[in-house]
Amino acid sequence: MTIGSKLTRRSAIATLGAGAATAAIGPDMAGTFSPALANTTPASKQAPGFYRQKVGDMEVTMITDGARTMTMPENFVRNIPRDEAGKALEAAYMSASSMTVPYNPVIVKTGGKIVLIDTGNGQGDRKGEVGHLLPNMAAAGIDPKQIDMVVLTHFHGDHINGLRLADGSLAFPNAEVKAPAAEYAFWMSDENLAKAPDAMKGAFNNVRRVFKDLGDRVVRYEMDKEVASGITPFATHGHTPGHSSLALQSGNARLLIQGDVTNIPSLFLRNPGWHVMFDMDAARAEETRRRFYDRASADKVLVGGFHFPFPALGYVEKDGANNFRLVPTMWNSTL
Repeated sequence: MTIGSKLTRRSAIATLGAGAATAAIGPDMAGTFSPALANTTPASKQAPGFYRQKVGDMEVTMITDGARTMTMPENFVRNIPRDEAGKALEAAYMSASSMTVPYNPVIVKTGGKIVLIDTGNGQGDRKGEVGHLLPNMAAAGIDPKQIDMVVLTHFHGDHINGLRLADGSLAFPNAEVKAPAAEYAFWMSDENLAKAPDAMKGAFNNVRRVFKDLGDRVVRYEMDKEVASGITPFATHGHTPGHSSLALQSGNARLLIQGDVTNIPSLFLRNPGWHVMFDMDAARAEETRRRFYDRASADKVLVGGFHFPFPALGYVEKDGANNFRLVPTMWNSTL
């Protein structure tokens, strides 16, 4: 078309068609143009999952270990009918009968050290849903041999199994392991193992499998004392007897790593009075949730959740008198 010519419907379609054809042509190595060949093979898995966030001078990297989709057990929420929990899942755009649970360890560079918080599920998942910590660390440029310290929030398998590789060797061979003193004392007690119900004996035996031969490599930490520069544990008991969360602070910047204060946030953060089947002391866990989220919402502090949707960072707001809601952070391409 020349300047001033009349734009008709036919000429507009022709012009758009020419533009589309041009868009499908790209420069080849010689600088000339040839039709681009699209890769039409469907992808079979996600891209590597890691996300970095600055907290003052700290560099925090959220690493996804994957996510499991499963049928919701009948008693997953102990103190409400299953169909009510199903409606909450549907409100979060999941199926009323099934749910997806993410797993998100955290790596912190602080004070010249590289610290891993919780280790994920470990290797050997037959479905390939979880066990992605090590490949995602590699994608983020972090070698397991570089980990100076592993800090554990509690001893459930999805938090400790990643300490070992599938062959039983240590996944982080140069790391000191720090664990809550009360948690270690509970799970390593032969008396507690002997009186535990059969359903819990597997968890006790798994702790012994993971920690065997570690000896002095495991340092038991107390609450409210730094375990690494700017990283301070505080008690969030109830989910397990010694469950801890971690406060990260650098200058005026803060981040709370909540461990398992809540499981699926659309259920248990939204409704802190709901009791997940994994909470060993349900009443205390509820009290902890309410206290934790009251603090997080009042202080408007960033929260990292092991079971939050990846990249597992967000703010917590009051939603009515007794409930809360999670406001995920915006993805940022710069630090």
